[in-house]
Amino acid sequence: MLFLVPVSLKDANAFVAEHHRHHKPTRGHKFSIGCAVEGRLVGVAIVGRPVSRYLDDGLTLEVNRLCTTGEQNACSMLYGTAARAAKAMGYRKIITYTLNSEPGTSLRAVGWTCAGPAGGERWTGQRRPAVDLYPAQMKLRYEKLL
Repeated sequence: MLFLVPVSLKDANAFVAEHHRHHKPTRGHKFSIGCAVEGRLVGVAIVGRPVSRYLDDGLTLEVNRLCTTGEQNACSMLYGTAARAAKAMGYRKIITYTLNSEPGTSLRAVGWTCAGPAGGERWTGQRRPAVDLYPAQMKLRYEKLL
């Protein structure tokens, strides 16, 4: 049986460093949530300000990292709890990003909707790399209005 547990950023980042497939720990957060089975941490969500400056309006949060060991329903529990906590804190929207190859089932199960392909496919300005860093349409943005 899954249970929600409080988790510090330090412990959440340690879990991400050990278990996440392609992301490193985050630098900061507004709050973190964990879920456990029989006292063993099996998933974490790290929620903070949106990475995109265009979405950082003071009323929006982003699930910057969500990582589990594959425990059934852990992702849905963490996404749902993150949205409820954000709403209780007065935020109006919560967002996250997934790889285009990920189905987003856990997000849709708790009422999030796909907002389409994420931006950031191409840099602008003088420091732009010679080649694009990411293939077009690599990420999708999901959001939930609170």
